[in-house]
Amino acid sequence: MLNTLSTPSDLRSLTFLELIHLSKEIRQRIIDVVSVNGGHLASNLGCVELTIALHTVFSSPQDRFIFDVSHQTYTHKLLTGRNDRFDKIRKYKGLSGFSHPEESVHDHFHAGHAGTALSLGLGMAKSRDLNHENFHIIPIIGDATLTCGLSLEALNNIPKKLKKFILILNDNEMSISKNVGGITGILSRLLNNPRTNKWKHDFEEMLSKLPLYGSQIAKQGVKIAESMKNLVSPAPFFEQFGLSYIGPIDGHDLKKLIPLLETLKNYPLPVIVHVITKKGQGLRQAENDPITYHGAKPFDPETCEFLPTPTKKSTFSKIFGKHILKMAERHPELVTVTPAMSLGSCLDPMMKAYPDRCLDVGIAEGHAVTFSGGLAKSGKNKVVCSIYATFLQRALDNLFHDVCLQRLPVVFAIDRGGLSAADGATHHGIFDIGFLKTMPNIVICQPRDGHLLKELFESSFNWNRPTAIRYPNLPTEERTAKIKYRPLGQGEILSHGEDVVIFALGHQCSAALKVAELLEEQGIFATVVDPVFVKPLDSDLITELAMKHTRFVTIEEHSLAGGFGNAINHFLISQGFASISLLNFGIPDAFFEQGGYQDLLEEIELTPKKMFLKILRHFFFSSKNEKKYQEVL
Repeated sequence: MLNTLSTPSDLRSLTFLELIHLSKEIRQRIIDVVSVNGGHLASNLGCVELTIALHTVFSSPQDRFIFDVSHQTYTHKLLTGRNDRFDKIRKYKGLSGFSHPEESVHDHFHAGHAGTALSLGLGMAKSRDLNHENFHIIPIIGDATLTCGLSLEALNNIPKKLKKFILILNDNEMSISKNVGGITGILSRLLNNPRTNKWKHDFEEMLSKLPLYGSQIAKQGVKIAESMKNLVSPAPFFEQFGLSYIGPIDGHDLKKLIPLLETLKNYPLPVIVHVITKKGQGLRQAENDPITYHGAKPFDPETCEFLPTPTKKSTFSKIFGKHILKMAERHPELVTVTPAMSLGSCLDPMMKAYPDRCLDVGIAEGHAVTFSGGLAKSGKNKVVCSIYATFLQRALDNLFHDVCLQRLPVVFAIDRGGLSAADGATHHGIFDIGFLKTMPNIVICQPRDGHLLKELFESSFNWNRPTAIRYPNLPTEERTAKIKYRPLGQGEILSHGEDVVIFALGHQCSAALKVAELLEEQGIFATVVDPVFVKPLDSDLITELAMKHTRFVTIEEHSLAGGFGNAINHFLISQGFASISLLNFGIPDAFFEQGGYQDLLEEIELTPKKMFLKILRHFFFSSKNEKKYQEVL
């Protein structure tokens, strides 16, 4: 049936039984593809019927669906003409795993971070009304969205008479649902649906017309109704912001969802529809363990067992998780903070062992950073704030105002520093050095392997300054050498050569050493340097190398605009080494989509072979010896 649909409007010709059958088809399609590609599984399985209902009732793209985070848009993609490309989701040159305006007219915004849908929707609604247009705006948020400060700011700005604005709260029973139940459902349906809202106002007006005491009786009647709602329903919370509350309603029951949404199409006030869904619906393993199957790796669709990884090496993230637990065992004053990233940051073992010292504050990045500053203020705690590079961007002012300005020794464990290959533009951690290094007082460093990662974390509290330790989620070597404390701002030479100096940041050191091998085959010898620190730079080492060399190369998996190479360039110019010839490798000033890690490195020209050829062309093979260059090619 899915293959017969060309546009969402085709849904309106289907019966309820056919729509139910379609939901089963879509669920199986998602399982089949994610089992191969990996991706957000549990969240997408949980909102199949809800998405079908929305597309059945409303007319996308004229009516605007705005998905918060948009990691739950797989059904939306399948219903909006992308079924034939769905096998390539999260792959190079394929579909994005998130909403993507260049991909379809049915996607209105790029999304990958939580809490943006309501603000975007309100802005779009204001534009619609200013331009005298007439369409529905339907933001779809999750219950965790309401832990995000931006969502609360948006709630505070909802116009009381906003029309054709329907906020869908997709509650997957992992947060708000604890406060609701059968009685709540009965009372909320009685007191908070469009028809009974009108009945309430009419009843109040009738009571107020009674002789002598009518107005007092009417006021008491309203108070009684509100008191009952306050006891058992989330409705009053939303009504304080001018939203009429509807629900909770079973998000997997199309026979309830579709008539309700049809009723709300002409409701003249902003409304929130509280929908209860189950993450992983239709796949037992995902239902029982929605956290593990949230961002699923490839798995066997028959057994649902995850496929073995191609390498037995541990990742930087896993090494961090294991080592921070060991540090916590030795240091009872150590506390970690994370904004809803405990699983991805490999903090779950510490959370189980020390629940009072491993704190998940929800999707609240700004709060996580400022909260960490408050923890560190006494000087009695060692504070580690574990956060993805892409999410640290959301806490820029908190980082400046509440940590760096105060010179508080918070250590930031910045995971996913570099390309987040399959997730694409919203998740690449390629801008953090650019804004971090402008902050006074902060230390920025990056380990090239798992052993150095341990050494940097062990050393970081000796520096007594705000510290950012960034690393990718990639496999790495984990040496068994003795851990030593690292002096602040000291780099390390990995190989010696007189012709060119190659500075390589973090895990790019392995690529730099391969480049050096290729150069040596051409009789060119390179000094390869692991700077370890981006700030402060090892000025003595750089100066010493600049006195002996005339060619410098920098390699980093970060934006060239404001990155490590930019820091080296500025240092050389400011210290009077203007005669040194420079070549910077990194990520160009552009947004890059999803794909395999090696595919993206090839596109960015950050592979050893491509960098080797560029070094030859830039420094050694001028147009006069083009023939020799072509021989190398």
